[in-house]
Amino acid sequence: MAQKKNAVGWFEIPVANMKRSMAFYESAFGYKLDKPIEMMGFEMSFFPMDSTAAGASGSLIRGEGYTPSHEGALVYFSVDNIEETEIKIVKNKGKVYKPKFSIGQHGFISICEDAEGNRIALHSMN
Repeated sequence: MAQKKNAVGWFEIPVANMKRSMAFYESAFGYKLDKPIEMMGFEMSFFPMDSTAAGASGSLIRGEGYTPSHEGALVYFSVDNIEETEIKIVKNKGKVYKPKFSIGQHGFISICEDAEGNRIALHSMN
């Protein structure tokens, strides 16, 4: 019998400046990212991962073919408090495009931009 899986198992966020990006995500979200490593010609720094927790983990990635963009896929970060995270995002050279709004029974979201120009989103149930 096949194991049930969520639709997303991994994500990569393109960056131009690894140090700046790491500082943004560590300060805005409180994550401790791994020290960057070189892997297959790319520089990567990994978000924390707990294989017993729900959701996907991923990395920041710098290299050919990875360009920060405001277009394309949108990664939603689960947070406890959207308003507090929005404040941290702005303090860390990010932007809030669409402040916290309701998506009904599925909670609340906010659309933002990281310090590299990537569009990101926040999600919480309250």
